[in-house]
Parts: sequence; structure tokens; C-alpha cells
Amino acid sequence: MSRPTVAIVGRPNVGKSTLFNRLLGERVAIVQDEPGITRDRVYGKTDWNGREFNVIDTGGLGMKQDDPFGEHIQQQAEIAMEEADLILFLVDARDGLTAGDQQVADLFRRSGRPILLIANKADNERREGDTHEYYRLGLGEVHTISAHSGRGVADLLDEVVNNLPPAERYITEEDPDTIAVSIVGRPNVGKSSLLNAILGEERVIVSPIAGTTRDAIDVPFSFNEQDYTLIDTAGIRRTGKIQGSVEFYTVLRSERAIERCSVGVLVVDAAMGLVDGDKRVAGMIQDAGKASVIFLNKWDLVTGRTPKEFTKNMRAEMPFLSYAPIVVGSAEKGTGTAQLLEACSDVANNHTLRIATPELNRVLHEALERRPFTRRGREFKVYYATQVAVKPPVFVLFANDPDNVHSSYMRYIENQMRAAFGFSGTPIRLIVRKRAEKD
Repeated sequence: MSRPTVAIVGRPNVGKSTLFNRLLGERVAIVQDEPGITRDRVYGKTDWNGREFNVIDTGGLGMKQDDPFGEHIQQQAEIAMEEADLILFLVDARDGLTAGDQQVADLFRRSGRPILLIANKADNERREGDTHEYYRLGLGEVHTISAHSGRGVADLLDEVVNNLPPAERYITEEDPDTIAVSIVGRPNVGKSSLLNAILGEERVIVSPIAGTTRDAIDVPFSFNEQDYTLIDTAGIRRTGKIQGSVEFYTVLRSERAIERCSVGVLVVDAAMGLVDGDKRVAGMIQDAGKASVIFLNKWDLVTGRTPKEFTKNMRAEMPFLSYAPIVVGSAEKGTGTAQLLEACSDVANNHTLRIATPELNRVLHEALERRPFTRRGREFKVYYATQVAVKPPVFVLFANDPDNVHSSYMRYIENQMRAAFGFSGTPIRLIVRKRAEKD
């Protein structure tokens, strides 16, 4: 771990996600006046007075027994406490001391972790005066704040930094070679199961109920001496099918997860087959310019079809992602995960691949000589080409008549470049600009 970790824990609806967002200075966790919105652990990082630390937002402890996720949320919060160097125990100053607060306090005492007791929603001095009963919990000083308005949060951050382990225990620099991998797809295709299979532990909640994962979850992980950040995301649906604001922000977060990753792993339910929703998510990865790998999950449930047949059909229905390698496996059985990570490493390298200018021009001119393109009596000529960017690789072609070339011919040029240089798993961008031959 490169920096200390602070976990925000407490009963449902006491303002944990609001405080999480306040500490990070942006809206990362979903906030809504409804108990149980945060289910999995949500990670972020922030700093105060020059000290960096991770922050974990957790689901509410003490959910009602009939809540289908109550047991999972409790487990996730307890795991967060095990990971944390400091626990922020949040209570609601408006509710007063409750039996639920006392139960959570008992749980914290057994954890042996340093704890700061925080009475949230103390919006004024009168509310602050009503928090003395929390001293009965035996957890030391009660820190009063309003996460919504920011009242008292600066003083709280001073206390947080003072209670963190010594800075020399941590390395604050991050490895620039870490590969960020977003696991994306339609709801209930097995994204969280895949993440757990890769990690070998139940790191995120897995449920047959579609839409269980709401926030994007960042998990550091290493495999074959390669560091990854795995991002599990909520299922993506068409806007017209989004029910309520919670799911709206869920989809928004999934889109943001794609934007900040290097590699998007598109999880497809092989037992169901390729559907329009899979193509939409694939289009999001491609449009964002990210490297991609397709994981055919639940292959153990497929009968009567071979991987070769499935892959051929997928390539035909989704030609715009034809460069993405396909890995077959089963998250439930734990198969295909090693091959998936190896594929992610390969496509991430291709995503940053640079081609020497002389070699690029040699391949390009040979391709044009093999198959020249003429339209309206004018031959399309490329005088010079150069690579101008990576992630994804971007090439500028200086030509005589950019407006005269057909898109099908540009696909031919792209295919010739892929045949020569590989670029497996990554989109490449070709930009044609006008230039006179004498220039």
C-alpha cells in the first residue's frame, strides 16, 4: 500500500458518502437520502497539509434483516476496517445515541483499530451541544461536523492526519507502469464475479440481482510482476431503461471508469450470446480510445457451440472491435483469468506503441502502391506520415486531397498498418491533412 487508509463506517444514512465526497473534493460516491445506497467499498485518495491518504466509503452497518444485501454490506464494512489504519465512526447528531450506534461501537472496539468518533449533521452550536451523550460509547472525544456544509471538516482533517501512522512507513510515489483495467459490461454478466476470481477473494459483492454494483471499485493487484488497478463497474444500460437517479449516476460512473482506464475488459455472457447491449458498451470503449479485451464469461454453461464459432459470429456482428483479443472462461469456475491478465498486459503495451517514422512511411507507401485509390479522376497520394500520440496511437497522414478519399480505403490503410505492426487490442486513429507535394 502506497499510503495510509482511512475507513468511514457507521449506520445507514448518517452521511458517510457525503463526508467521503467532502474529503475527496468531488462527487465520487453516490449520495441520496435513502438507506443502503452504498453497498461495496468505494476507494478514493486525498491529501491534507501535505499528507496523502486513501479513503474508503462503506455500506451502512446494521441494515434491516430483510434487506437482501445486509449481510454482504456488513462483511464489506468489516473488511474495510481490517484494511484501515484509522476508522472514522460516523453518527447522526440529529438522531441521538441509538442502540445501533452502540452495536457498531462494540464491533469497533474488537477491531483494535484507532477510531475517531464523529457526530455528523451538527449544523449549528445547539446541535453540537446535543452530542455529549455519545461520550457514553467510550470511544473518546466526539468530533462534531456537518459534511454537507463543510462545518468542522477542516478541524477533523487535522485530527485525521495527526492519527495516521508515520509517513516514512509509506512510499507515496505511484508506479507509472501500473495498468488500469476497467471491467465493464451489461448488468449481471458476471463482472464482479470475474474481479473476485482474479483476486481469489470476495472483494466485491456478488449477487444474481441485476444492478448490485453501483459504484466503481478500484482494487490494486499484481500478476506476473505486473501491477494493475482493477476497476469493477456497475452494469451499463440504455438511458431509457435507467430507473431513478441512483441508476443514472451508476451509469455515469461506469462511463467515467472507462475514461480513466487504459484497458477496458468487455464481459459478455456467453450463455446468453451477444446482444445489442454488449455492442453499446463495446462502442463506449472504442469511442474513448481505450485498449480492449473481450472476456466470454460463463462458457461452462454453453453447449453445442465452439469458441471458434462464437468468435466468428462476434467478429461479424461487432466489426468495429475486430482488433480486440477474445478470452474464453468462467468467472464462477475460475478459468481464463490468467489468460485475460496476459492479454490485458499485451494490449496495454500496444496502446503505448510508437512506430519509427521511416518504418511507418515505408509500410504506408508500399500499401498505397499495392492498391492505389483514385476518385473523380484524382489519385490519392500520401506524401508523408508521422505518429503524434499514444493511448491510443494517432497518426497524421499529409496527403494531396483528404476530402477525396473514401472511408473504406482508410480502413484498408489501417488494416495494412495492423498487419505490419500488430496493434492487437488497441484502436488507432488516422488523421489526413492536406499538403502540397512541394511542401
